[in-house]
Amino acid sequence: MRIAFCTLGCKVNQYETQALERLFTARGHVLAPFEGEADVYIINSCTVTAESDKKSRQAVRQARKRSPGALIALCGCYPQTHPGDMADLPVDLAAGTGDRRGFVELVERAWQDRRSITALDDAMGRRVFEPLPAGGLEGRTRAMLKVEDGCTNFCAYCIIPYARGPVRSLPLQNAAAQAAGLAAEGYRELVLTGIEISSWGRDLRDGTSLIDLVEAVCAAAPRCRVRLGSLEPRTITGAFCARAAKLDNLCPHFHLSMQSGCDATLARMNRKYDTARFYESVSLLRRHFDRPAVTTDMIAGPAGPRLHHRPAHPRHQQRDHLHPVRHGQGAVRRGV
Repeated sequence: MRIAFCTLGCKVNQYETQALERLFTARGHVLAPFEGEADVYIINSCTVTAESDKKSRQAVRQARKRSPGALIALCGCYPQTHPGDMADLPVDLAAGTGDRRGFVELVERAWQDRRSITALDDAMGRRVFEPLPAGGLEGRTRAMLKVEDGCTNFCAYCIIPYARGPVRSLPLQNAAAQAAGLAAEGYRELVLTGIEISSWGRDLRDGTSLIDLVEAVCAAAPRCRVRLGSLEPRTITGAFCARAAKLDNLCPHFHLSMQSGCDATLARMNRKYDTARFYESVSLLRRHFDRPAVTTDMIAGPAGPRLHHRPAHPRHQQRDHLHPVRHGQGAVRRGV
């Protein structure tokens, strides 16, 4: 089969698409560009905003229009959280965010039998991390290594815990082995990614935490730069920084999700920190690292007429020399 992918959303989705590409090609299938002719079109969807849902639906309809006789498969966060929408879309296969290896077999079965399949589990019932082939795009020097899935923070505006389920961690030894393998393949930079990597190890119940994982990966791939994905501000402690600063191949770039510069708004968002804790994290990083790169993100207009206190933002930007960069637009969900 000629298989074309369209990937929407975060680095985890990008990683999982790359893993699916490897799984399909290992079974003899051929990859094709999404904009061209293919036997199967797979849309790995996103649902973090209403705009993401819209783009997922558009990709499905574009693929159907381009090739009326092709198999259209929609997977990822959108069908996982909106199973009722699938009946209104021209999809032959709807699957969620779990059992990616099983998804490959479902695509083959749907193509062979020429019948529609819906395969959606209960994400909240998942307890085990699903290991997938790690890697990067052909010709690139950077590879992503997914080390965690799921989230239990339940921020007021976010639907992702319902899309991904509870925290599941890739065991430390497995992560180190995958890192060593990627280094042997010639990759020069590894990006540790996940839905909420700050929660790594919580489910393993062996006392390990994210810094243990980072140390193991850095040791397993000493000639690779190791970069961290987005972190929860409370991850940054004195002990974390003291150990991280000793790792020569750890990129001193830390993305801390702030979301709002107003404590009242953070409380309404059900974030687990306040602005003082955020700036404590920034101060710790600056104390332990020589000119670290610290980035963040803000939600400029959450749902609700008075939820956000905008005057707080310019003050905090000035205080910590934040330079605003427009990231994107999307309707934050109400009532989630």
